[in-house]
Amino acid sequence: MNEQWEDRPKEETGTEREEQSSRWICTANHGFSPYAQEELRRTFGSLKSQVLESGEVMLVTLPASADQVLLQLQTTPLMFLRHMFPVQAEFRFEPGDEPAGMIMKVAEFAKGQFGEWLPAAEEALTEQGKEATAVAVQVRKSGKSFWQGSALELKDGIEAGWDPEPEQTKLVVRDADFVLSVYAAEETVYAGISTPAANLSDWNGGAVRFQREEGQISRAKFKLLEAERTFGIGFSEFRNALDIGAAPGGWTSFLLERGLTVTAVDPADMNPELLKHPNLTYIKKNADSVAFDQNQFDLLVCDMSWSPKLTARLVIDLLYSLVPGGTAVVTIKLLSKKPLALIKEIQEMYTDARMQIIQAKQLFHNRDEITLYMIKY
Repeated sequence: MNEQWEDRPKEETGTEREEQSSRWICTANHGFSPYAQEELRRTFGSLKSQVLESGEVMLVTLPASADQVLLQLQTTPLMFLRHMFPVQAEFRFEPGDEPAGMIMKVAEFAKGQFGEWLPAAEEALTEQGKEATAVAVQVRKSGKSFWQGSALELKDGIEAGWDPEPEQTKLVVRDADFVLSVYAAEETVYAGISTPAANLSDWNGGAVRFQREEGQISRAKFKLLEAERTFGIGFSEFRNALDIGAAPGGWTSFLLERGLTVTAVDPADMNPELLKHPNLTYIKKNADSVAFDQNQFDLLVCDMSWSPKLTARLVIDLLYSLVPGGTAVVTIKLLSKKPLALIKEIQEMYTDARMQIIQAKQLFHNRDEITLYMIKY
């Protein structure tokens, strides 16, 4: 689909389309950019795209203004699009150019843009009681980028060349008011300034990083940590949780840390350290052979590596134990070559079982799967 419009409406001319278009650097989990691209096409009717990093990063042109794109994506969040930023400037690296010159071009772009934006931004931030505009510089590079150094070295160079006035702008890593996003491709640098919310994630490229803890049972815990932030789920507000297919206990350990009482069900062995926890009940059986009280739990979670349809049926058969208004967080393993059709089918299964799907998202810590956040009617 390189540089070609798809599903182009006949009544629109190319000139009209260009006048209302906007360009974006879009990122998905590795191998899933075709599905992010398909979701964008379905949402906006057409798109033009160029692969910058195989299976992950794309330069996308959409037939809508930047404001229209952001409004649409707030109304209809996409599952596979992990991160995006608007392309407001691009600088091509030509043979004979010095990399230092490219750094200065990006720095000058930042100076110019913030010179225009700062007066309005400062007025708004003063009303919020903030003394300076917090800006994060986020830099990434492709595997074939002309920039031979690290992304961190490029970031440092841009910040040094920009050198913002400290009384007006402070450079931060987290909790920024604005983000200067830079992507160094094979021969071109793309840059844009936007808010973290407009980028869909305040993490560089949407790559949410957690530090592995000593004694951590598995990386699966990171999925719930990310779900907590992405979906805004207050896990510590729940009391009784059911973890289906819990072994070895990554999700169970997270819930216990949040202060919940957890019933973990799995025929496989749980981590022996977890078994010492006073708030854990471990049932070493298949989930389809156990019974619970009606409305026993206010949270149900499931991260089973099993057939997605059979997993959904298993969860649905246990929903009687979840209180009305209770929350379910489950993963769908994408074993099919047509994941969008599979996801739609499983979502319909849950909807028919009186579950409201609040959001479906492939989190950074998901692999070949997505996470569903649902509430029981």
